[in-house]
Amino acid sequence: MMPRTGTVGAATTQAASVLIVDDNPNNLRVLSGMLEQAGYRVRPALSGTTALRSMQAALPDIVLLDIRMPEMDGYEVCRRMKADPVTAAIPVIFISALHEADDKVTAFQIGGVDYIVKPFQIEEVLARVHMHLELCRARRALQEAYTGMERQVQERTTELMKAKEERLEALEVARGTLVQVIEALVIALEKRDPYTAGHQKRVSVLSTAIGRELDLPQSTLEAIHLGALVHDVGMIYVPAEILNRPGRLNDMEMAIIRSHAQVGYEIIEGVRFPWPVKEMILQHHERLDGSGYPEGLRGDAIIREARIVAAADVVEAMASHRPYRPALGIEAALEELERHSGTLYDPQVVQAVTRLFREKHFNWDAPET
Repeated sequence: MMPRTGTVGAATTQAASVLIVDDNPNNLRVLSGMLEQAGYRVRPALSGTTALRSMQAALPDIVLLDIRMPEMDGYEVCRRMKADPVTAAIPVIFISALHEADDKVTAFQIGGVDYIVKPFQIEEVLARVHMHLELCRARRALQEAYTGMERQVQERTTELMKAKEERLEALEVARGTLVQVIEALVIALEKRDPYTAGHQKRVSVLSTAIGRELDLPQSTLEAIHLGALVHDVGMIYVPAEILNRPGRLNDMEMAIIRSHAQVGYEIIEGVRFPWPVKEMILQHHERLDGSGYPEGLRGDAIIREARIVAAADVVEAMASHRPYRPALGIEAALEELERHSGTLYDPQVVQAVTRLFREKHFNWDAPET
C-alpha cells in the first residue's frame, strides 16, 4: 500500500482536489474540463476500485461519484469510504442518472452529502462543490478553534497560576474565535437555501431574548445564542429540490427532512463545546408529550435550552414565507404556541414569548442588547 499523503480539506493555499468517479470516459472528460477551468485540481477515475486506490495515495478534498458502475457501484464505494477513518470525513456528492426517491434516500443514508441528477448543469455542480468544501473548512476551523482554546487555557494555567485575569482573557478571545467560526458556518449553510436565509439568526435572536425574559444566567444565554445559530445545520444534507419544493412532500422526503436533527448532531459531534450545543441541535424538534423527533423525548428529558429553541423555531417558521405557503404572521404563531402550551411546548417559554411580542413589542431585526 502506498503512503497516504494530505488530509481531508487540506486545500487552503492551493486549489481544492476533486476526485471524479464515473465509468463513462466522456462524462469524466466533460466534468474534468469544467472543474479544471474553475480552478480545481481534478483526478479522474473510471471505476470504484481505481478511486479507492487513488485515495490511498493522496486524499482528495471532495468526491463526485456516479452510482451505476460495473464491478463496484457508487454506493459500495461510499460505504467503504465511510468505514475507513482516514476517508470517512471526505464529502461525497452523488451525480447520477438515477432519479427515484429510493435512490436519493439510500445515497444520504450511507453518508452522501448531496445528490445531483443527470443531466446536470455545471453551474449547479460548481455551486454544490464550493458549498460543501466551505462546510468542511468551517468544521475543521471550528475544531481547531476549540482545540486551540483548550491548549491556550492549559498553557496559561500552567505558566500563570497567579494571573487569573490573563487566563480568563485568553479564554474569552478563544471563545470569540469559536463564535466567529460558528457564524461563518451558518452563512455557508444559508447560501444554499435562499428561502430560509436569516432563519437561524432570527431564531437565535428570539431564543436569546426568551432566555433573558426567563432571567437565565449569562452563560446559559451564551449557550442558547450559539446553539440556536446552528440548530438547522443538518439541513445541509437535505437536497435543495426538497427544501424548495412548493408542493406536498411524500413520506420518504419527509423522512429526509426529519433526519436533519440527527445529522446536525453528527456534524458537530466531534467538536467539544463548553455549552450543550449538540443537545440543542438534536432536541429542537422534541415535544413535551413525546410526539417529537428524533428520539421521542418527554418533559424534562428535553433540556431547557432546546425547549426554548423549539418555540422560537416555530414562531419564526410560521411568521416567514416558505415555498409551500405564504407567511402566516406572528399572531398565528403565538396562538399555535398557546394552543399547545403544556402538551407540545414548555408553558413558561410560551408565556415568555407572548410577553415579548404582545407587551414588549419584540423585533428580531433590531440590534441585540
